[in-house]
Amino acid sequence: MIFLENTCPVSLKTKYFGYEIFRRWSNNKPSKGRLLIESFTLQVVRCQAEGCHASLGNDNGHVVCRSHSNCAVALDDYVAWHPDACIVCYELVLLLTDEQILNKRCVEAAIKTALALQAQVIKVSHFDRKHYFYPDLPDSSLGIILSNIFQAGYQITQKDSPVAKDGCISFNVPVQECSMKFYSHAVRLTQLQLEEDSGKSIHDAKSNRVLVDLNRAGLPLMELVFAPDLRDGEEAAALIKELSLILTRVGTCSCRMEEGALRIDANISVHKQGEPLGERTEVKNLNSIRSLDYRFMPEPNLPPLRLHDSLDASCIPNSSLDINDIRMKMNELPEETRQRLISNYGISLEDAIILVNDDALVEYFLDVMSATNSHNGQLVSNLLLNNLLGTLNSLDVDIKDSILSPSAFAEIVHLLESGQILHAVALKIMELICFSGDKRTPSKIVEMSNWTKLPDDLLEDYVLEVISSNKKLVGKYRRGNSKVFNTLMGKAVAATERRADMQKLQDLLKRKLDE
Repeated sequence: MIFLENTCPVSLKTKYFGYEIFRRWSNNKPSKGRLLIESFTLQVVRCQAEGCHASLGNDNGHVVCRSHSNCAVALDDYVAWHPDACIVCYELVLLLTDEQILNKRCVEAAIKTALALQAQVIKVSHFDRKHYFYPDLPDSSLGIILSNIFQAGYQITQKDSPVAKDGCISFNVPVQECSMKFYSHAVRLTQLQLEEDSGKSIHDAKSNRVLVDLNRAGLPLMELVFAPDLRDGEEAAALIKELSLILTRVGTCSCRMEEGALRIDANISVHKQGEPLGERTEVKNLNSIRSLDYRFMPEPNLPPLRLHDSLDASCIPNSSLDINDIRMKMNELPEETRQRLISNYGISLEDAIILVNDDALVEYFLDVMSATNSHNGQLVSNLLLNNLLGTLNSLDVDIKDSILSPSAFAEIVHLLESGQILHAVALKIMELICFSGDKRTPSKIVEMSNWTKLPDDLLEDYVLEVISSNKKLVGKYRRGNSKVFNTLMGKAVAATERRADMQKLQDLLKRKLDE
């Protein structure tokens, strides 16, 4: 990181910035960049205090886009640079030329995101310069280099003419009283705009100074603005979770919030039921609070962004980007995957939600279903979510690193469905393989351990043996002491070495005792 200390003399800052940053990044090897989404808006509408309601709106959801360069760069040679190197690119662009070329991959990412959120992609959109007095953009720092005095910089954005608008995202919210039950909710997407990222201000209270990190300045962002349709924090969290799933599925953002790839600004207001929304308060996920007076003007170096859609019968191709080409290459969205799992495998909505929340988990489930002839997807889901995951969690092992392969899991399912083993034995096999690393196949473990389920027609012999060997207990039961039944049942279970169907064994024992 290269930090600019606001409290140091201007002359030292100019020299340090002009030399150190260029030397560092000119030695950097090219690597893949990222397109980040950063801004996102929430509004929530319920608060249990004094009959008032809270209103949350995710007004600025910033997402960093996966890309190789700035949102706007001047020369193709810079595209292969690491995104952090764009500080230098951006400075040189401003110094050497006014010609800027919009990054095509940023536009493609915006279109993918808009389509995934059911938004209207605007055929002609425009860019603006957002001017403000704050040293977190290379434009601001450039003023320091050129004139040794602080000057206000600007950020490239789309204020009034965004690339997409009027979308919607539906998601499932867990019921507070029961985390395994969900209800559906939807939030409107007001607009999606492309812009460039600013730097990061770090306020050091101990030494009473402010540092400016410009490594991310100029990186491409998408800002997603949502309407105030959220009623509480649970809905806000569920929205962000679903948004993250969608963005990672379509490949436009890593959504690693700890890395700043997804950043949230929440707009909150409180109002009484039946009254209009109260005064909006913005809570920004930043290291500083700005009190600015923004000024906007059209971006003179970037022409209007023109798109066309070949799906439209009246389409006249007038750009290099066809919306329909991107639409046809879109990955399956999370909700589509959930509905496919429910339709094809008969699992519950709750299980589908849990599976789709983890790409590795849903892939494991699908691999198991492909490796077995089972039509009971709910059985597979139950064993996976309730049993195998519990075993792996106790070992602190992720599902993608499970020693129990999908094919071995499918074999356990087959043994269970065919009546060769009991459910308890299935769990013992899982634990044996996961805890001990047993390399034998499940079928071999069952054979060598003599865990095969006893045929139902042999159970009567075991029950009659227990009754004839425990006449005193049987007499007590038949004289009305029903508590001894559990003791007799325990002896029957032990006699069968826990290889019998427990329900059938219990029913048979009771029937024989009552004769």
